[in-house]
Amino acid sequence: MKISLVTRASAAVLSVVGMVMVAPAAEARSGVDDAKLTSALEEVHRAGMPGVQGAVRAGGQAWRGASGVADLATGRPLRPDMRHRVGSITKTFTAAAIMQQVEKGRVRLDAPISRYLPHVVPGERGEKITVRMLLNHTSGIPDYLLAAFPSLADMSAKSLDDNRFRRFSPAELITMGLALPARKPGSLPGVYSNTNYLILGLLLEKVTGTTAKAYITEHVIRRAGLRHTTLPTGPRIKGPHPRMYEAMHGRIDPPRDYSVYDPSWVGVGAALVSTVEDLNRFYGALLDGRIVTRASLAQMQRTVPVSTQVYEDKIDYGLGLHKVTIPGCGTFWGHNGTMWGAGAVSLTRADGARQMSYAINLVRWNALDASGKPQPHPIDEALSAFQQQALCATA
Repeated sequence: MKISLVTRASAAVLSVVGMVMVAPAAEARSGVDDAKLTSALEEVHRAGMPGVQGAVRAGGQAWRGASGVADLATGRPLRPDMRHRVGSITKTFTAAAIMQQVEKGRVRLDAPISRYLPHVVPGERGEKITVRMLLNHTSGIPDYLLAAFPSLADMSAKSLDDNRFRRFSPAELITMGLALPARKPGSLPGVYSNTNYLILGLLLEKVTGTTAKAYITEHVIRRAGLRHTTLPTGPRIKGPHPRMYEAMHGRIDPPRDYSVYDPSWVGVGAALVSTVEDLNRFYGALLDGRIVTRASLAQMQRTVPVSTQVYEDKIDYGLGLHKVTIPGCGTFWGHNGTMWGAGAVSLTRADGARQMSYAINLVRWNALDASGKPQPHPIDEALSAFQQQALCATA
């Protein structure tokens, strides 16, 4: 979907799923090289990232590390066990919860959403949009982001600050998304939209009789054995965590701390708080068939091209899962995402033998050129080098 209501520059702020930049590698080796991973992570900090945490598992070995600071004002060091907002990685958790309902026969993937929520997506539109289309972003329903944060159209942070403690309801945000110009349901490429996952959250509540937060916590987070992962309902993160800085491509200078922020504006689409080790544990359990059945996982791994709404970028997207193929290293599954000030990536190789998760506490650091396109920055190259070492372990 082209975002006709905004400039090319403000479209960059809408990127919720960024492309994972990993260079091709000649060979993939087993095991973990602690020294090289530590060095690569330190380079990310030296390139300008305030703080970065990482966790890698491979060949029966595990590594975790952190570099930089959790707080620019005090210099408090970042630790690898700190909790972090992980953005749209939340979508995999929500998709897994929906697939559990498919397994129970409460939901059919190719049934129209109007069968379950006739008043949420009313009329002919609700008859044409299926549950699968919501999961893989082919519903054609736009993202509500610019309606909820109108100052982004002018690359201004005013609405971010105005809404810091605002409690959005899912129904309010869904209405915003449904009111925008839409594409035909099922059109390819799909268009990445948080609106889809807020509708899925209402579907989950309808068929389970409990809140989406309670269901996901009990049947996804706890089933995976995660001890430091939550879906918060208030603006503060419980437990040790870094401050999280938003640069908005240089429009916020110096970058502003948004670590205290009501996550209701994304809900079950991107509000999760987790640790890098918990993310590896979750995706390992998911790909091992311990969260959903193998048949459900196969459905989740059926991908379609989906546009990230920024510069015609497209990703291979399944049902809450992002597929990344790295020549010489293999096929990886996972997700990535951002919140204001926070970013995270988690990828697990298809055979489960290699995993990487990292979290960063500065986002949208790239300056924009005259056309509004983000320009390369040393942080990009350093993150790419870390990902290559973590996923490909090349010499």
